[in-house]
Amino acid sequence: MEKDTKHGLNRRKFIISSVQAVGLSMIGGLVWGAYVSEDKSSPIVLRPPGALKEEDFVKKCIKCGLCVEACKHRPNNPNPGTATLALGTPGGHKPKKSTPHIYPDKVPIGTPYFVPREVPCYMCQNIPCTVACPTGALEPNKVTSIKNGRKVLDINKAKMGLAVIDMESCIAFWGIQCDACYRACPVIDKALTIEYMKNERTGKHAYLVPVVHSKHCTGCGMCEYACVTEKPSIFVLPIHLAKGKAGSHYVKGWEKKVDVKLKPQTFHKTKKSEKSPEEYLNTEDLFNE
Repeated sequence: MEKDTKHGLNRRKFIISSVQAVGLSMIGGLVWGAYVSEDKSSPIVLRPPGALKEEDFVKKCIKCGLCVEACKHRPNNPNPGTATLALGTPGGHKPKKSTPHIYPDKVPIGTPYFVPREVPCYMCQNIPCTVACPTGALEPNKVTSIKNGRKVLDINKAKMGLAVIDMESCIAFWGIQCDACYRACPVIDKALTIEYMKNERTGKHAYLVPVVHSKHCTGCGMCEYACVTEKPSIFVLPIHLAKGKAGSHYVKGWEKKVDVKLKPQTFHKTKKSEKSPEEYLNTEDLFNE
């Protein structure tokens, strides 16, 4: 009887231990799965000034949060105690505004990012967030210029993203006078200009429309923050999403040294190509040749 009791207790312990082991394995799997999921960036995530390319940035960032603290305590902070930058948390970004706007749904845990419609980058001249980074994930050399023979920080060199305009929802393209984004731009008349466009509907008036210039746009998001439409009609995207690519086989003939890019070409001659363009295009029976 005593042996049977001991055997039953041992069997019960074995079953309990097995269930616990399975439970722990499942919990570990869920935690690891959540970590792997959160370690992937949303393609629209915006990083601080001087950030390396996303893949390199995530590898170098040690999730210390020093950049966020530096941002929070910057001298020109319009809202002391708050920061433009936030750190990625489990579950993704939690929108601070109820109105629709673009924000990343996934940000690797502990890495810094910002959402312009909620809090834009205020373009600090001393760029405290970049200087505070201990690993080079935020590289000061990417936001410096040479002045008087030495390197100095230059926030206008930042390339956090590029502003894009939705002409269909921007009320300036409707003919309504609005220059909120233009006046908010810290690189006004370079990154963002106002240009005249003929109003074909009336034939008498002109549209005053915003135009973004990628060479000077820093991606700070001040324009998106200031936009008066319910969902911003001007918004910042990472540069690789905002811009197209013409390809190396297209060249701008008016640029200097463009002849270096041109390579000798071989052309297949036909009866038509033996003629000059004027002769060929002025042929009466063009389609029956």
